[in-house]
Amino acid sequence: MWSQRSFVDYSLQRRATLSALFQGGALTTDVCDADPYLLRAAKFHGEPTEATCPVCRKEKLTHVTYVFGDELGPYSGRIKATKELEPMAREHGEFRVYVVEVCQGCAWNYLTVSYVLGDGVPRTSGRRARRAAEE
Repeated sequence: MWSQRSFVDYSLQRRATLSALFQGGALTTDVCDADPYLLRAAKFHGEPTEATCPVCRKEKLTHVTYVFGDELGPYSGRIKATKELEPMAREHGEFRVYVVEVCQGCAWNYLTVSYVLGDGVPRTSGRRARRAAEE
């Protein structure tokens, strides 16, 4: 993506979590604890992947992408498809993207990556701009 920056990959933490699980340092119930809302979001709004769940090894993982940012106003915290991110990046100055992998079979979930998108030009949300104009 053209404006992607502040990229954080959580694969080392993920590997450590899975290692603890398989070596007996953690229980399956500790790592397969997806919130029912996250499971529902994965079912209806997630993007399927070809990767198999590392815990149950039966289901394919689903990616759920969340966007957060002050400039997004009421749209902050919503789920977006990957194809929607580039137009958003051109429209907003800065917002953070979080990608969570979810197994709908065993409820495994893990934050895989996070990054910032946007064109870098700060903007105010519509509500803030209207308040400033009223004052």
